[in-house]
Amino acid sequence: MTNILLTGSSRGIGAAIVTALDLPDVALAKQATRGGDGTIAADFADPAAPQALWDAAVAQLGTIDVLVNNAGVFEASPLDGDEWVAQWERTMRVNLTASAELCRLAVLHWQARGRPGRIVNVASRAAYRGDSPAHWHYAASKAGMVAMTKTIARGYAREGILAFAVCPGFTMTGMAEDYLASRGGDKLLADIPLGRVAAPEEVATTVKFLALEAPPSMTGAVVDVNGASYVR
Repeated sequence: MTNILLTGSSRGIGAAIVTALDLPDVALAKQATRGGDGTIAADFADPAAPQALWDAAVAQLGTIDVLVNNAGVFEASPLDGDEWVAQWERTMRVNLTASAELCRLAVLHWQARGRPGRIVNVASRAAYRGDSPAHWHYAASKAGMVAMTKTIARGYAREGILAFAVCPGFTMTGMAEDYLASRGGDKLLADIPLGRVAAPEEVATTVKFLALEAPPSMTGAVVDVNGASYVR
């Protein structure tokens, strides 16, 4: 049995990952902003939430084999806004700091047990390409996630602890639909050679591969899912 802690499981990419991981040899402890349906309620704006979530997941499953950090916020913060600093700090707390705390707890968990483990961090194309002038904080948080993933991969590979990142471009979740509409959808789509945004299921398939199947030599890899809208 592979035990997985997945954050941000209630909708969009996270819900698609739950569906993709619906396998007989997988048990999920799914973080969500609400309880019920086998999920564990957590609000990552609360600094105590990552530790509480980790403890609840371990209590539920016994051990964790894979951590998938998918939870995040994407909220506009105009440069001249009165709440710019507060919005920066909230985005960093939810997108990066909470993920970092869970990665730390996962590494310590595996080290204490002498076991291998895998981390999959869902970052963004924005980590490399940047984002709109109202989303400095979002791009910076996702760039931090990528750098953290590479650091974990380099630091713990010899212990069998592997780390991967996925960088989606625009993905057809409710959040992306609103953003596309606000930015002039057709013009924005013209910047994607594939001609469409990614489906959540495409990102979920990538996460599943990295979580369960990717060879160990791939540790540290960052996988793009953006329709060739940004290539490295």
